[in-house]
Amino acid sequence: MNFKWIKTTTLIATLIITSINASAQDLLARQAPIDRKLKAVDSLALQKQLKAELSKYPACNLYPTWDNERVHVYGDATTVPDTFRIDLTGFCMPTPSTRITSQFGPRWRRMHNGLDVKVNIGDTIVSAFDGKVRVVKYERKGYGKYVVIRHENGLETIYGHLSKQLVKTDQVVKAGQPIGLGGNTGRSTGPHLHFETRFVGIALNPVLMFDFPHQDVTADSYLFVKKKAPQYYRVKKGDCLSKIATRNGVSVNTLCKLNHITRNTILRPGQVLKCS
Repeated sequence: MNFKWIKTTTLIATLIITSINASAQDLLARQAPIDRKLKAVDSLALQKQLKAELSKYPACNLYPTWDNERVHVYGDATTVPDTFRIDLTGFCMPTPSTRITSQFGPRWRRMHNGLDVKVNIGDTIVSAFDGKVRVVKYERKGYGKYVVIRHENGLETIYGHLSKQLVKTDQVVKAGQPIGLGGNTGRSTGPHLHFETRFVGIALNPVLMFDFPHQDVTADSYLFVKKKAPQYYRVKKGDCLSKIATRNGVSVNTLCKLNHITRNTILRPGQVLKCS
């Protein structure tokens, strides 16, 4: 989808906001909630028009595209905010099951980007938040039958290995609305729900936000912090740990911990050390 019109309208609103309040630009930079932006706009008609357009594409201020074909469509061209507070109010557990069969993290020499929750074939799976269905697809060697929903809080949730999908692409859904049935399709060794939470394509550990055993959120919001790319240093002749630490703004203890070495480790020219 092309957000050119929406972005143009948003720009007009931004200019109006700026003339009213000099700090509005700072609010935009911090990804302030859209409701706060709209309150500063005098034109009631413009407010309604903005709300109507933005409701068509949840979190369009964060996402550059609306793609109905693939889960992973956000590459290096996508701007990821350094920090963003994700609103978790209004959450509904996708299943009443509390049994986690596989955690988020490395598994079988590959990254497992979600949680596996034990369900039976035919169990009702519901949407975690209000949102709009972006993808309804089938992957024989992956998610099986799956659904991707984008939410206004910036998250996208993925529901994999379903036996049946109950929604269509571009359908607006409410939190708690059935979107599929539990299954064992795709790359699966038994009936379960593969549940992912992603922010602008970045997989986040669901347990940081959702407490499945107690069927609740961990807090009313979650602060996303963009991870900085690791920094490396190539050892030169005459270098020592203290010199390298000072040059890179870290402590010797941090260098040792990052590289699994000790203060007495002999450094070799050409050796690469991780500095962050």
